[in-house]
Amino acid sequence: MRIGLYPGTFDPLTLGHLDIIKRAAALVDRLVIGVAINRDKKPFFTLEERVAMIETECAGLSAKTGIEIVVHPFENLLIDCARDVGAGLIIRGLRAVADFEYEYQMVGMNRALDSSVETVFLMAEARHQAIASKLVKEIARLGGDVTKFVTPAVREALLARFA
Repeated sequence: MRIGLYPGTFDPLTLGHLDIIKRAAALVDRLVIGVAINRDKKPFFTLEERVAMIETECAGLSAKTGIEIVVHPFENLLIDCARDVGAGLIIRGLRAVADFEYEYQMVGMNRALDSSVETVFLMAEARHQAIASKLVKEIARLGGDVTKFVTPAVREALLARFA
């Protein structure tokens, strides 16, 4: 069984994230969405809210494709999380060259820690490549329309939080 791990903070889940999830689901038999517990980032949504958003938005995709999609919070090293869930593949989304520089370093460190786990980079469709959770939150905070960047349910969660 090919198990892939797509890690991130998903604060909030965007259409770019969902595009990567769809692409990743085509590569594996089981996709684990690793929701990072990173206290340094001070997430806007709680862990429970982020997990619920992902579960809700991925339920239809899982039913449609038959691919098992599991949400797994983690606070340890990414490579240890991959081992914990049995993933032989880490899936990372790339938006720009700046992402690649960081990811390149991360791959090198992960390979040094466990060379049996591969990393695959996926790019979202062009219309979703510029979407960043940080910018989505800023747009919502300032009263802008985030409809093009998130699902209706995530949009409502953002609006409720900033109301």
